[in-house]
Order: sequence, then C-alpha cells, then structure tokens
Amino acid sequence: MFLRSLFLSACLLVSAAAQETKPLFNGKDLTGWTTAEGKPVTAGWIVETDGVLHRASKGGDIFTAQEYVDYELAWEWKISPGGNSGLKYRVTQFPGKGYLGCEYQLLDDVNHPDGKIGAHRQTASLYDILPPATGKPLKPVGEWNTSKIIVKGNTFEHWLNGTKVLSVDLTSETFKAARAKSKFKSVPGFAENAKGRIMLQDHNDEAWFRHITLKPL
Repeated sequence: MFLRSLFLSACLLVSAAAQETKPLFNGKDLTGWTTAEGKPVTAGWIVETDGVLHRASKGGDIFTAQEYVDYELAWEWKISPGGNSGLKYRVTQFPGKGYLGCEYQLLDDVNHPDGKIGAHRQTASLYDILPPATGKPLKPVGEWNTSKIIVKGNTFEHWLNGTKVLSVDLTSETFKAARAKSKFKSVPGFAENAKGRIMLQDHNDEAWFRHITLKPL
C-alpha cells in the first residue's frame, strides 16, 4: 500500500509539472525559435537588453522548434504606427500551400489598410475568418497589450487585455461558413490539425514581443 501511494504521488507530481507554465522566449536569445526550415534565425529579429524581442528589419517569420497540442499561450506585444504583424498557431505545412496556421491578428487598426477591410482583419481577429467582439480593449499604438489564446480540441479563444473577445468552435456552421468566404477556402482541413508550431510573423513592419509563455492543457 505504501509503495502504491508513493507511486501515485510521484505520478501526480509529474502530471503537475507537465501542466506548469513555461517561457517560450527566454528574454536573452532565440533559443527554441527557428526559421520555417528549422535553421537558426540570423537576421531581422533582435533580442534587446530589456528582454524584448524586436522584429526590427526583414528576417522572415520565426517558428517554435516544437509543435504543441492544447495549451494556453500568453504574450505581450506592441506594434509600430501603421504596422501589421500576427501570432499564428497550429502552424503546419500544407501541400502546395506552404506553412499556414490560425492567426491572432496584431494590427494598427486605425492606420493600416487591413483595418478598413473589416473587423475580421483587425487586432484579435481570427485573421480573415472571424472578427473579435466590438468594443475590444485595445491600447493605442506604441503601448503594450496583453494577449492570450486558449487552444483545446475544436475550440479556440482569443483574449485581449484581460477580456475574452472571440470564441471559435471549428465544428460550428458559423466557422465553416466564414472559412468558406476566406482566403483559406481552398485549403482542406485548415485549422483542424490537432498540433502545430507557433509562429511570429514578419509582415515588413516593426513589432515587439515579450513574456511569451505557454501552459499545456
């Protein structure tokens, strides 16, 4: 009985450790981040002395070296005036389409042209598919925002500055109809893969990131 109790306690400790929040960006270098092809990042992205990851110049998108399934991902970010960036999740390679994933849009909603197309391309949207709630608590350009996504099975949530602004069910007719009208309509199975990498987008504009953390669910 004692050995069984000891074994169960050890299993619980291992399980709890596996669920702990862990940093995806260590604030010192790009350990754990690569190019799409898995090579070291050598240009464009600068780790600043205050622990900020700065997309300063052309360097291409950067990806986590690992793939993840079911998690809560949080980060802080700010965008340049007129800027466009994004955090993508469930990123995988689709035949003939390249690396694609669901995108939490990061945008200067007021001054970038995408902000005029519609809310489905504005900050915190599921890019080009579904918009965030109206009245979202977005801070002005140049100030730090806090974002979070929760990915679990067929459901996604987008959060902005402590408020849930989007909830998605991949099996719903709402999602299917919106995807059918998006640029991903010709990508069978888009968003439905259970696992994938996380990507920070290089969209030719300056952007800053810090405190990127992931908690497995």
